Amino acid sequence: MPALDGLKIVDFSRFLPGAYPSWIAADMGAEVVRIEHPREIAKHEAMFGKDGDPAKAARRRARPSYHRNKRSLMINPGHGAARPVLERLIADADVLIEDYRPGVMAGMGYGYEEMAALNPRLIYLSVSFAGQDGPYAGRAGHDPLALALAGALGRLNGLPVPSLPGLQVADVLAGAHASIATLLALAARERSGEGQHVDVAMSDASLPLLLVGMGREDDLGHLPPLGAWHPKGGVWRCADGGYLCTTDMEPAYWRRFCEAVGRPDFAALQHDVAAHSGIEAELKTLFLTRSRDEWFALLSGAETQAMPVYSPEEALAHPHNLARGRVLQVPLAGQEPVRQLSLPFTLSASAPVEPRAAGPAGADNAAILGELGFDLAALDAAGAFSGERG
Repeated sequence: MPALDGLKIVDFSRFLPGAYPSWIAADMGAEVVRIEHPREIAKHEAMFGKDGDPAKAARRRARPSYHRNKRSLMINPGHGAARPVLERLIADADVLIEDYRPGVMAGMGYGYEEMAALNPRLIYLSVSFAGQDGPYAGRAGHDPLALALAGALGRLNGLPVPSLPGLQVADVLAGAHASIATLLALAARERSGEGQHVDVAMSDASLPLLLVGMGREDDLGHLPPLGAWHPKGGVWRCADGGYLCTTDMEPAYWRRFCEAVGRPDFAALQHDVAAHSGIEAELKTLFLTRSRDEWFALLSGAETQAMPVYSPEEALAHPHNLARGRVLQVPLAGQEPVRQLSLPFTLSASAPVEPRAAGPAGADNAAILGELGFDLAALDAAGAFSGERG
């Protein structure tokens, strides 16, 4: 039996940090109903474009791993005709997830206090940029701003000049922490019988990136300057234009590395700061004498810590990631399967459910409304599925 079989989640989230915990829950057997606001759908299309080709539109909807195994109810939460529907869903739910700015859900009538009164056992998960309180609580922001507020953006690339990350770091951190916090709240409910409000901020979730530095210095202004190389590792350009990453920071690994690259004399200079720039320059020249994969084979044979810097496409095709079951081919009606990621962990006795790609927005309206005892045509006539308030 899937680990979360029987759990019911009403998911108002629009972006990855909020969609992440419901992704994990849906894969592990929870019943997740994704509330899709028509106005938010239009906003998303304005940001990312809209496909006129139905097949392309279906593929775009199906592609995100974090929307699979969820049912879609397209309805306007701010419309009066939608309230009875959503209240009936929430009254029977275990978890509500939302990622609006603080106050927006309450303004629509679905704030924590109101929903806790409706369903005292409800775990109400709020994922936001900077949290539900504090001077910046009302601010909007995406991933890089959260890293900036957490003091992490300036050090993320290891260079003196900060840059925008090429991946969603704060989003994934917030989603992972939201998943942990929700499971903790569910565990607490087993003892107390009562739900609670879970407050997860993207900026808070990014602060743990500072943990190692804080463990080494009382004053983080004394951390090693960015851009200064140290023999804890490096990213090296190779003869074929590929890159290899090394992390031989422990003395034994550093010694093996130096011997493997033919410079055993470097081993004793690991902590000689004055020698570091010269060592780095020589290693840069040395790595340009072989291809990425040749260096990887040589250093792997010497049992050092090295790994090619794979592109996303190479990583998704890598035998190790495939053997671990981390890449899925999810069926899509009338088309080639879409490639998705599996959950990033394995439970020995609780398998995930079969993957089902997300369908069009509102694909499950008729089924969900029928289960709840509502008439689809009547709600449509009332305007509950439009973007207008009513």
